[in-house]
Amino acid sequence: MAAPRTPTDAPAEDRGPTRTRRTSSRALTRANAAAASSSIEAQTASLIAATRAHNPQADLSGIERAVAMAVEAHGSQTRASGEPYVTHPIAAAEILAELGVDPAAIEAAVLHDVPEDTEYELADIEERFGQEVAHLVDGVTKLGKFSTLSHEQQQAENIRKMFLAMAEDIRVVLIKLADRLHNMRTLSALPPEKQFRIARQTLEIYAPLAERLGIWQVKWELEDLAFKVLEPERFRELAKLLDTRRKGREGYIERAIAELEPRLQAAAINADLQGRPKHIYSIWKKMQRKSAEFGEIYDVYAIRILVEDVRDCYAALGIVHALWRPIPGQFDDYIAVPKNNLYQSLHTAVIALDGKPLEIQIRTQAMHQVSEVGIAAHWRYKEGSKSDRDYDAKLAWLRQLMDWQRDVSDATEFVEGIKLDIFQDQVFVFTPKGEIKDLPAGATPLDFAYRIHTDVGHRTIGSKVNNRLVPLDYRLKNGDIVEIVTTKAEHGPSRDWLNLVRTSHAREKIRQWFKRQERDENIVHGRESLERELRRLARTSIAAVGQERLLEVARQLNLDQLDDFLAAIGYGAISAQSVVTRLGVVDDAQLQLPSVAPPVAPAKAGGVRVKGVG
Repeated sequence: MAAPRTPTDAPAEDRGPTRTRRTSSRALTRANAAAASSSIEAQTASLIAATRAHNPQADLSGIERAVAMAVEAHGSQTRASGEPYVTHPIAAAEILAELGVDPAAIEAAVLHDVPEDTEYELADIEERFGQEVAHLVDGVTKLGKFSTLSHEQQQAENIRKMFLAMAEDIRVVLIKLADRLHNMRTLSALPPEKQFRIARQTLEIYAPLAERLGIWQVKWELEDLAFKVLEPERFRELAKLLDTRRKGREGYIERAIAELEPRLQAAAINADLQGRPKHIYSIWKKMQRKSAEFGEIYDVYAIRILVEDVRDCYAALGIVHALWRPIPGQFDDYIAVPKNNLYQSLHTAVIALDGKPLEIQIRTQAMHQVSEVGIAAHWRYKEGSKSDRDYDAKLAWLRQLMDWQRDVSDATEFVEGIKLDIFQDQVFVFTPKGEIKDLPAGATPLDFAYRIHTDVGHRTIGSKVNNRLVPLDYRLKNGDIVEIVTTKAEHGPSRDWLNLVRTSHAREKIRQWFKRQERDENIVHGRESLERELRRLARTSIAAVGQERLLEVARQLNLDQLDDFLAAIGYGAISAQSVVTRLGVVDDAQLQLPSVAPPVAPAKAGGVRVKGVG
């Protein structure tokens, strides 16, 4: 076995979007080494204890061996903070242990940087820890950079690969989330511009991904850490307001619990009442959404009620509403209609003591466990949980995403698509048979039709919502019952539909139809569009750029033929402006970015009735 590698020319940018820069040239002194060794031992003991809390019968010797290998492999490598580098993967592993993930994933988390940054290879890991751990490490390692691409393209490719890995084994992305969370906790050691870039990506991709997987405790922390970097003044202002009012808030919560608890006991409801910790970013988002001041946000005062079963949830709700006056429009039943990540709870807001608003969540203990650790709560690989209905439902959105990404050649477009489709606020609508479909806020009946089936979308000629005819650009609302009217005749979409649909899935299916039907026309249309953009943005032409240079860009987008490339521009899969940018011929004086109005929050509630086809 070769000695561990000490990278003396550590790159300015680490090899993955979530890693902190190595500064291994700072060799540890003997005294520092002794202190570091003691710290690593304490960290390892904490990791073992956290793992055993969720896996009391498991053999954890593999984790101890993984730590030993990581310590040996990373040697004297250090982080930007000067700490031994190995403290990072151990800390990431402990985050997973606290979520209750299985020991194999924890071993992989400890080892996840070994093949990339040391002389050890994946084969060494497989020999010592088996195929399962090696497979997970390999999955994380593959989420690396593409040195021939720009920074933005590299990050887009990384994110696409992360979702592909997630479809194969969700634990790969759980490791990546833990990796990102620990890096965010230690972000202050990095240069400000890199902090900002990592924080922005965390807020746009990783925190929403944690929410989609139902891992709320990771989501909240990622959001607050990112917000602290991106909006430091607002963060400090809100943190100060929360701290200033903490004693008063805690006293208020204690008085509210003291008034409510005896009434629950009198109704024979065994309940655990607790104040809810508030998260700065969520408060700020609600202030922005409601154009409200800090003191007007209901859930600055918040209580959570944990009961034994669903019946007690509704009984407790009745007692709360009998005790305090409900605030109209502030009740949500996520037990009857769970969120798309299977989150379940009753939400209400009431006018409580001293005439102050109080937000209350009511859920069972089991629901609370799922709400805290999400997909990890369903992690029973050895018992075949992949077939578990809850597990399948939680990842249904991922299967839809993978179906769509196969049709998208540009990773940047893929990332923009998931921001729209996966990470935006959702609306929940019904088919006439009562099936729930979740769509991004602002989705239309056409989006719904394509969610049902591609052929249903193509053959759509009208739509009804709650038994009323509505136009195809109608914005669906929570609770709507939607019926799609179709024709049996041969029919296809209109190009205008590209401006009506909200989801990337529907948009891609429409583009594919035109791609198949009108290839020759698309080639001509694509050539004209590219020629127009080249003249507008670069004062040049296709002839001046040359066929070979165009083919280079086409191959970057996995297209080998120039006609395929031009056709893709013609039917809208690739924007002509992005091609001009990739060609590197943009005249900055000519580049004008249109201003985009901020999205309008969808109206609350409503009923959309959708009749399914067939």
